[in-house]
Formats: sequence, structure tokens, C-alpha cells
Amino acid sequence: MSEVSWQEIDGILKRSHQAFLSYQKVTGKDKASFLEAIAKEIENIGDSLIRTAMEETNLPEARLAGERGRTCNQLRQFAALVMDGSWVEARIDTAIPDRAPLPKPDLRKMMVPLGPVVVFGASNFPFAYSTAGVDTASALAAGCPVVLKAHPAHPRTSDLVADAIVKAAGRTGMPADVFIHVHAAGFETGKALVQHPLTKAVGFTGSFSGGKALYDYATQRPDPIPVFSEMGSINPVFILPGSMQARSEKVAEMYAASITQSVGQFCTNPGLLLSMENNHLDEFKRQLADKMKKVAPATMLHPGIAGNYLKNRQHALAQKGVTLLAESTDMPGQNQAMATLATVKAADFISNPALAEEVFGPYSLLVTASNITELKAAAEKIPGQLTTTIIGEEEELIKYADFIHLVTAKAGRVIINGVPTGVEVCPSMHHGGPFPATTDSRFTSVGTDAIKRFVRPVSFQNFPQALLPVELRNENAYGIWRLLNNSWTRDKVS
Repeated sequence: MSEVSWQEIDGILKRSHQAFLSYQKVTGKDKASFLEAIAKEIENIGDSLIRTAMEETNLPEARLAGERGRTCNQLRQFAALVMDGSWVEARIDTAIPDRAPLPKPDLRKMMVPLGPVVVFGASNFPFAYSTAGVDTASALAAGCPVVLKAHPAHPRTSDLVADAIVKAAGRTGMPADVFIHVHAAGFETGKALVQHPLTKAVGFTGSFSGGKALYDYATQRPDPIPVFSEMGSINPVFILPGSMQARSEKVAEMYAASITQSVGQFCTNPGLLLSMENNHLDEFKRQLADKMKKVAPATMLHPGIAGNYLKNRQHALAQKGVTLLAESTDMPGQNQAMATLATVKAADFISNPALAEEVFGPYSLLVTASNITELKAAAEKIPGQLTTTIIGEEEELIKYADFIHLVTAKAGRVIINGVPTGVEVCPSMHHGGPFPATTDSRFTSVGTDAIKRFVRPVSFQNFPQALLPVELRNENAYGIWRLLNNSWTRDKVS
């Protein structure tokens, strides 16, 4: 797979910009029809889409079928959002011409689309975070055309989904080039796409090195643009002593499954477990180790990820104080990963930043602290995360409320007595977190709030009604306006 030349990229972004000039004016109703049509076209591909993805990613049929359903559900959620129209956060303050000492102008504000968005497909989610995934869906919902760089690990899958998007665009009368599909293997194409002057935002899900590189490319532009990179996470889990006493077997079973689910190839994989020394810790270690040993090696997404797992696993196990507790009993085959559990004392973890680095795969490190003070010190050494989890009984959760408040500052989602794997797609989900989990912790890449990444606020002062966006007019097609103290706010129509 070759690189795309600068001349080709220039042509692609110019076409995307031309599409933006029309697409930004498309009504919420028509955008909703487009998004609904994409979902329907993806479903119409049928079993051939699942079979192609299975061949290219080594993921099982059930996982891919579920992910396709999630992807179509995301598209329909954004369709409902733009149909409703309240997401633009319209604000109206009417004029008071006779106000003293100065007259008040008519001011109206709403969110407007940024422009062409470059989206990079993800390797570990060939549907939900790739061609028609949440970045594409939210950008299109916002009124932004998308230039999609397909992930080289599943090009045929991406082609099938891209064809569905183009077909849906034609069927619903969307502007030509509202979606453009690009294949390229190397970094130069990605850099050129980010640094093209007509690119206005970037969406990425993947490694820290990849996401940070795109972020740096964007900041080097004469006009820096937002890059929304989700860059991985070790998702620390703090297991309080009471839960080990009350239900260590259940916790061990729950986490053996979570660590090894989908060969550990989730950005929410629990790669770090932390607890305090207690009378039940050794039993918990044994139980978790026994369950991890029984997990058979499995094939990873592609050889590159399998090679990185082997290298990073060996590097982590070679660190001072780290002891291997368990690995899969069966020997791995080509491109397969062994489930792995290691342990280390908190003092060694605190002094070695390498132990807080992600090992992408079925690997987890159990850190044991001598007391709550040392556990807090270990928590302080953990950088920003997508999630953090606390396992504990109700009484001790209350007892350690200050500690829970401390670890809440580390992540975008805080879980009590659950696992971080499994991300519900709904408006109240926040999938983001402080750097280095993402490049901007204020935004989510799951749920309808993901649309906020690709818009900006604009105030319209003293505009004639005919020139205003339809959402800001006194009479509009989206809802009912209510005048309160000379300020208008939107009411959702039931």
C-alpha cells in the first residue's frame, strides 16, 4: 500500500471543503435521514461484512456482530440528536434599544460546524471506531465532511463500509464528497492530511505514539487545529481489603475475564490492579493466577500488535521487583498472546514510571501497598486514564471516600464494583480522560456529546431574521421558544 501524494491530498481536501460549503447548511432533518441511511446500508451488506472483518482482524463473529450493531446504534443516536436540534445550544438575547446608559443589541448564539474533519480508523474496532464509527458519525452530525484514512490492517472491511456511506449520501441527496475514503500505510500521508490548511479537526483512536504525533503535527501548523486523540490507558483498579475478605473468588473471576476479554485489545483493559496488604491478599493472588492460567493463548488483531505485546510484556516483566504470577498454561502459536499476571511492591512501582506504561494485550500488574498512605502514593504516580475502578464493600467505600475522591481526578469515568471493559453508548457516558489518555479531557468519543468536538460557538449580533441560521429565528422549524426576562431559551418538543 503506497503513500498518497501531496497533490492528491490537496485535491481531496479541496473537494471536502467544497462539500462543506453546502453541507453546513443541510437541515437537521436531512442530516438525520443521511445518518439513518448509513446505518441501513451497513446492515444491508449482511454477513459478507462480518466475514471480511473476521478474515482481516481475527476477531470472532459474535464480537463483530455486536460491534456492527453498536455502530449502527451510534449513527441512529446522532440522527435523533440532530433531528431534535437542541444540541446547537441556541441562546437568544433580544435587543433593548432604549436601555440606559447604552442600548442592548440583539445577540443570538449557537454551535456551528468547524469544517472538514480527518478521521483515522482504529485497528481494534473495525466498525465502532473506524470508517463509520463514532468520529465519522459525530462529525457528519455536526455538519462537517469527513476524510477517512482507513486503517491498513482491515482495508477490505473499510472499503465495504465506505461504499455504504457513499451510497447513503447519494440516496439522501447529500453534497458530493461529503465523505472521502483514503488508503495509505505510512506516516507521511497522515501528517499531510493533518497539516493541510483546509483540515479543521482530527479524530484518532490508537497508540500514544500515534496520537501524540498527530497532535504535534497540528500544533506545528500556522493555524493549530484541535486533535481529539484517544491514546490508550492502563485503567487502574483499586481493590479494598473488605472485598477480598467478602468475595475474593468473585472478584478474581470477574477480573480474569476482563483482563483477557478480546485478547486484552481494549483501550479500557484493566492493566493495573492495586491493593493493600491484608490477610486475604495471598488467597486472591492464587485465585486470580489460577484463572489466568486457564485462559488459552489467542490470536491478536495483526502481527504488529502481537509483536508489540511480546516486546512490551518482556520489558515489563524485566523491571526491578516484578514477579511473574501466572501465564497461560498452553504455549502460544503464531501472533498469539499469553494471558499474563505479574506483581510488584508499591515501593518499586512508585520509583519506576515504566511500570505505569500500557502493555496492550491480556496483561495486568498487581501492585501491593503496605498501607493506605503508600496506596495513595502509588495512585499519585499514575498518569491520566480513561477509567479508574474501586472494588469495595459499602462501609469501606464510605471510609475511604477521600481516597476515592483522589483517584477520581485521574480519569474520565469512575466505576464502583464493576469492570472498565464494556462501554455503554448513551448520553451520560464519558469516554475520555486527562492526558495522556486523551489530548483533551473535556470531550468524549462515546455518546452523543461527541458531537461537541467538531463545533464552535458563534454569536450573531443584530442580524436580520432572513440571514439568521434557522435555529436562531423567532419562528423556526425545530421547536418552541420561550421568552424569559428578555432572554430566549430552547424547549425540547415532545
